[in-house]
Amino acid sequence: MLRRGLLAWVSRVGVLLVLVCCSLSLLYVMTCSPHSEDNLVSHALPRPGMGVGVGGAAGGTGAAQSGPTGRNGYQAMLAEREEQHKLHITSLKKQIAQLKEALQERSEQLKGVQDSMERGTGGGRGGQSPGGGILGEGGQGPGADRSHADLQEFLHSQLGRAEVHQGTRLPSEYAMVPFESFTLQRVYQLEMGLTRHPEEKPVRKDRRDELSEALETALQSLNTPRNGADKGHTTKVYSASDFIEGITRTEKDKGTVYELTFKGDQSREFRKLVLFRPFGPLMKVKNERVDTANVRINIIVPLSQRADKFRHFMHNFREVCVRQDGRVHLTVVYFGKDQMNEVRSTLENTSREINFKNFTLLQLNEEFSRGRGLDVGARAWKGGNVLLFFCDVDIYFTADFLNTCRLNTQPGKKVFYPVLFSQYNPTLIYGNHDHIPPVEQQLVIKKDTGFWRDFGFGMTCQYRSDFINIGGFDVDIKGWGGEDVHLYRKYLHSNLLVVRSPSRGLFHLWHEKRCADELPPEQYRMCMQSKAMNEASHGQLGMLFFRHEIEAHLHKQKPQRPNPAKKT
Repeated sequence: MLRRGLLAWVSRVGVLLVLVCCSLSLLYVMTCSPHSEDNLVSHALPRPGMGVGVGGAAGGTGAAQSGPTGRNGYQAMLAEREEQHKLHITSLKKQIAQLKEALQERSEQLKGVQDSMERGTGGGRGGQSPGGGILGEGGQGPGADRSHADLQEFLHSQLGRAEVHQGTRLPSEYAMVPFESFTLQRVYQLEMGLTRHPEEKPVRKDRRDELSEALETALQSLNTPRNGADKGHTTKVYSASDFIEGITRTEKDKGTVYELTFKGDQSREFRKLVLFRPFGPLMKVKNERVDTANVRINIIVPLSQRADKFRHFMHNFREVCVRQDGRVHLTVVYFGKDQMNEVRSTLENTSREINFKNFTLLQLNEEFSRGRGLDVGARAWKGGNVLLFFCDVDIYFTADFLNTCRLNTQPGKKVFYPVLFSQYNPTLIYGNHDHIPPVEQQLVIKKDTGFWRDFGFGMTCQYRSDFINIGGFDVDIKGWGGEDVHLYRKYLHSNLLVVRSPSRGLFHLWHEKRCADELPPEQYRMCMQSKAMNEASHGQLGMLFFRHEIEAHLHKQKPQRPNPAKKT
């Protein structure tokens, strides 16, 4: 039992000794281990002016013990971080310099292209396209690079061929291409077009965009610093308000030149820029076969009275449409009953004489309306999607025109609005009725025999499906004029291509025009304008107006016969 008590006491003493040893060891570690403030500082972010403060926070004795070694380490760390910042700043500066260099290189390349175009090369190829005058298809690789170089050479040669730096010998004054002048708001033009205005705001969007682009390019060039410019000279910032005027003209085989004048820095100083838009070589777009053998034309003629004019119309119809073409249907829409029998008789006689059955006669017992008649005639056709030709009884056309009508129309894509040649009064042209030749011999396109009727849109070729889809005529318009312009504008507002061009095979025969008093003011004004233009040319009307002065002058110029009484 004594042994068992002794073992228990020894065990307790051993445990106690172990605990004492552990306590002493822990106390030794806490008391004698080195401080770690320097390690903490080494991991902290360096901040200027923190050396003393950090040391003081570690405890007076610890800071003193760290002494010179801790201070030197911290300074070395600051120097290392400063070097890293310097390297980063140097890298950024280098990147900025590289970007500036790349920008300068691109600017010099652009300036080189502009300078080469301004100098011009004259073109070793005589202005012809490298590919025989037609621009081929693009590609990739060395061939594409060569094609691009050839295109650049061709564009530079256009500048050398155009009248930009120097003039070109011309055979006569008729070969001169005149300039147009323009300001910010107006264009002053010799070719007055449909508006007949010698000056106007640019109506067409492409014309407005063209002149705006030229002005913007000129302003960009003026406001771009030039190399070698006087640094002491104050640079003016130009705006559109500094633009005074410009002139432009187009040589259709070379390009368009623009000369723009701006206010300068001084009162009598100006800045002048010359720009040139070269035209590129021809590009093949389409090569297709067009078969018109089965394309039938339905000619629709609205009519009221005028049976004698209809007989003349049928004489031309018989020769051109039946004997020469043979792919035509005639639809006559007649208003009223007066002279209806004469018109029917003319159609029936033509049918018997030449065995022609492709005609339709529709009668409407209502007031004449051209738009209403054409609309009824177009909708009456039940033979599929036929090509329509809206015509009048005083129109003369040739077989070539019928083919032109077929070639310039396509269902869902194109409609044709030809500009016809309108004949002047034959009595004024040829002097008197005895000298008037047959109609076929009168139809000569010259300035003294007629004019292009560019303000008329009544004669048109279009497929029936396009006419129905566009909504047809405005049938509420009564009498003369207005319905053709309304339909024309519908097509202009659609996605269909409107082909508008002079036609050498379509003529308007002269007839005396009567403008009814019942017409609204706008229609009456249009009718009177058309009547005035139909009579004769400006020169012929002038000769007629001043005929008394001319006759008096001729009378004075007759040689005086000597008086026999004075001789004696």
